[in-house]
Amino acid sequence: MSFDNFDKYNNNFRRDESTDEKDENLFIGRNAVLELLKSTRETDKLYVQKGEREGSITLIVAKAVEKRIPVIEVDKRRLDGMSGGGVHQGVAAVASETAYAEVDDMLALAAERGEKPFIVICDSVNDPHNLGAIIRTAECAGAHGVIIPKRRSVSVNGTVAKASAGAVFHMLIARVSNLSSAIRFLKDNNVWVWALEAEGTPYYKSEFDCGCAFVLGGEGDGVSRLVKDSSDFVVSIPMFGRINSLNVSNAGAIVLFEAAKQRALKK
Repeated sequence: MSFDNFDKYNNNFRRDESTDEKDENLFIGRNAVLELLKSTRETDKLYVQKGEREGSITLIVAKAVEKRIPVIEVDKRRLDGMSGGGVHQGVAAVASETAYAEVDDMLALAAERGEKPFIVICDSVNDPHNLGAIIRTAECAGAHGVIIPKRRSVSVNGTVAKASAGAVFHMLIARVSNLSSAIRFLKDNNVWVWALEAEGTPYYKSEFDCGCAFVLGGEGDGVSRLVKDSSDFVVSIPMFGRINSLNVSNAGAIVLFEAAKQRALKK
């Protein structure tokens, strides 16, 4: 479908609009917006940069028209302003409020799939790019959900969604008041909890073919003492170079895919 036929397919199509959207419900970037439109989350409107006609923009617009979402053409300057300097790739969408899940929803999803629970816990991950990358990895590894704290953590906003390549729209995400309480709940439901830290047993010596959850610590202080004490095990990734640590999202990817591999081999 070409842009020239928008009016034919979409009665709500407008060539411009003066409103500048600036909130955590604005999502930018082609991958994030396309995954938003594929998900069940309600989308209020789609903004497309004037002159953008190539590649996945066509798919994005077609999906919006199919779902009867208003499509609004705006100039690049306005889209730049709405995006707060983020790389929008010529497209942005405004969606409904984030609907956070409950931890027991993750256990129910695992049971529905006939799998043992596989959960990621983020302890004070404040960088939205890191949180987005972790959620993307968790989704790709087959995790049933990601748990974040209400305090000392970035919320699921547009930057997180873009960094996740839209994985936030396909992943159960719970926002809890107390991580230690959430861990106790998981342990009461036969889920073993591993905290990933600089000092610990090498991760590849652990057996993850069980109900498992992995705690990934924030960029500065890592896993908090209380959360670490609440965990069953502490594991680490051995370093062989001069730099003694990995970015939290990279470290998480290594351990989560080790767990995914072990779980797949046991099927």
